[in-house]
Amino acid sequence: DDENTFKILVATDIHLGFMEKDAVRGNDTFVTFDEILRLAQENEVDFILLGGDLFHENKPSRKALHTCLELLRKYCMGDRPVQFEILSDQSVNFGFSKFPWVNYQDGNFNISIPVFSIHGNHDDPTGADALCALDILSCAGFVNHFGRSASVEKIDISPVLLQKGSTKIALYGLGSIPDERLYRMFVNKKVTMLRPKEDENSWFNLFVIHQNRSKHGNTNFIPEQFLDDFIDLVIWGHEHECKIAPTKNEQQLFYVSQPGSSVVTSLSPGETVKKHVGLLRIKGRKMNMQKIPLHTVRQFFMEDIVLANHPDIFNPDNPKVTQAVQSFCLEKIKEMLENAERERLGNSQQPEKPLIRLRVDYSGGFEPFSVLRFSQKFVDRVANPKDVIHFFRHREQKENTGEEINFGKLITKPSEGTTLRVEDLVKQYFQTAEKNVQLSLLTERGMGEAVQEFVDKEEKDAIEELVKYQLEKTQRFLKERHIDALEDKIDEEVRRFRESRQKNTNEEDDEVREAMTRARALRSQSEDSASAFSAEDLMSIDLAEQLADDSDDDIAATANKGRGRGRGRRGGRGQNSASRGGSQRGRG
Repeated sequence: DDENTFKILVATDIHLGFMEKDAVRGNDTFVTFDEILRLAQENEVDFILLGGDLFHENKPSRKALHTCLELLRKYCMGDRPVQFEILSDQSVNFGFSKFPWVNYQDGNFNISIPVFSIHGNHDDPTGADALCALDILSCAGFVNHFGRSASVEKIDISPVLLQKGSTKIALYGLGSIPDERLYRMFVNKKVTMLRPKEDENSWFNLFVIHQNRSKHGNTNFIPEQFLDDFIDLVIWGHEHECKIAPTKNEQQLFYVSQPGSSVVTSLSPGETVKKHVGLLRIKGRKMNMQKIPLHTVRQFFMEDIVLANHPDIFNPDNPKVTQAVQSFCLEKIKEMLENAERERLGNSQQPEKPLIRLRVDYSGGFEPFSVLRFSQKFVDRVANPKDVIHFFRHREQKENTGEEINFGKLITKPSEGTTLRVEDLVKQYFQTAEKNVQLSLLTERGMGEAVQEFVDKEEKDAIEELVKYQLEKTQRFLKERHIDALEDKIDEEVRRFRESRQKNTNEEDDEVREAMTRARALRSQSEDSASAFSAEDLMSIDLAEQLADDSDDDIAATANKGRGRGRGRRGGRGQNSASRGGSQRGRG
């Protein structure tokens, strides 16, 4: 460590607010975020780099936002000087913000550890104004939100250029974009990573991305070979399994580090890997990633049992086989609990109750027993008593008989590590549904996108606006074609028009975006009207509320003396006009 070495704390997928209403696990994400920030402070890092999904909910609760701000203020503000400077045009890097400059160069804040973050798929920009929770943190001066793309047609990724001594970093970021759309953009050469004009080979190129890394379909992921080969290191967010040690891509010759999540959000095998953050050191064009284990993460143990593999113990024809299976499962869970206690010895920071999952394959004529009754034995010992055991059965693939899909069974798959999206459910439903319930005017893809917005982003008007928009577009098409008013003729033209839209994916994307924009605008209007009070409304306030307000006014107020530091722009950091890339801020 010297004046030429960058020290960066790297973390992704913190998911603040996950299960915050759970009596046992409610504070897990906040405790671990506290540990991550404390590690950054203790190691005196130059800055913190986050790879998306800082929040679990797109609209985080007041508790999640408040705790996040509280911790950032506790650990990231102070008098320790920031030792690096920004050389790029910050009005380009942070152009979405009303304050387009890095927070530690703002004279109104005393930042000791800057935080740079892209957004993930959980906390991505939504609504008519395309805002996200990170924009709130950015406006408050605690996070430097970068990596937002201004266009859905073409993406130009402009790096944040950092320099410390003789070491220069080009920091690239790309916030989460639907994988299939981004895949198409890469294929069509619509994604460009801009390089520094001067001496481009002297820069260490660091890229932060939040997308599917593992393949979830033909186009529902981003292959590593899509990325430019001049990159030195990729920090890959979104994937929760911790693979933080950099691995070399032999084709592109860059390294990829997958930090993984800092909290267990699904009881799947990938989450059983021990959680870490990384201390990344960069000097010149060389790097070193130090793994730092997280000690506050709740333990998670998982085992699989295949009952058919134990014919000496279990006979499905035996009337007492259920009791035998229960006893076997009981012993397995006790073993996992004993392992948890042994591993937790000497670590007072780790929560006492572990997460336990026993997956039981009951194929071969066995019957599952009552999980709820069985789980009562472990209410005081595990953090997830309701789903300690998961029964599943492998079934042979059968030909499609057109039967209705059991959505309940499909929805249970994510807890087992299988990625299942709302759009996939909608598409699968209509592909297997009978002809009389098939879509004839709308498209499966558009409907899937609208349902996803309704479910994930709480856009209540998304489906209705999509239906209206596609109906209006079809009506205009029929009017322009001057179709005869015959039912069969109209049906045929509607079918052709729908098929042409399905083939033109760009046009279909435009339709969905326009419908979602209308839905968000409608929601904004309803929110504005709901918050607008007339004089008559104000006069009708209940007398009891007035009395309550009056009594509140009687409470003695503590005088706010303030610190009155009156400090202007912080000096002693080697910050000059060049460090801001020559951007004109007009602050006087």
